[in-house]
Amino acid sequence: MNANNKNRWPFIGLILAFVVPVLAAKLVLSMNWYQGGVTNQGELLPHQTNYQSYSMENPQPKRWQLAYLLPQHCDSQCQQHLYILKQSHTALGKHQQTVSPIVLVQPNSDISALNNYSFKTYTASSQLAEQLGYAFVVVDPLGTLVMGYPKVTGEQASKLQGKAMVKDIRKMLKLSRLG
Repeated sequence: MNANNKNRWPFIGLILAFVVPVLAAKLVLSMNWYQGGVTNQGELLPHQTNYQSYSMENPQPKRWQLAYLLPQHCDSQCQQHLYILKQSHTALGKHQQTVSPIVLVQPNSDISALNNYSFKTYTASSQLAEQLGYAFVVVDPLGTLVMGYPKVTGEQASKLQGKAMVKDIRKMLKLSRLG
């Protein structure tokens, strides 16, 4: 009987080696002790969010877009956003040919704010303008709104947001098969 118990311990040890990690993982996940390894700086948008869902055609098909919705009155923060849009596109380096910075305008947008810039402008649908709660939006070549960046105030916060956008866009371009 002693020899039988002796042969049983390796079997029990082998089972525990497989069961204990599974139970530990289940416990960690169910107690929300694990913080996922998210590396993107912007907010991922729902997959079905695209230009078509907002009754709008893709203004730059086959190109990635960094879009900004021009407000009614372009104050100093708006001017900062336009500057960050330009600088972010410049910072993309070799990827500049793949990404287009675009400004979405409405009939009441302050077009005079664009005098110092050479952005392509496109008319935003009223549905998109109402729902767009972000300062900047990254759009893929198929017209899907992929990632949004919230409105921030202050020059330093805007610069940090621009760096985050460039980092995210580079990562998306590296992983993407779309362009």
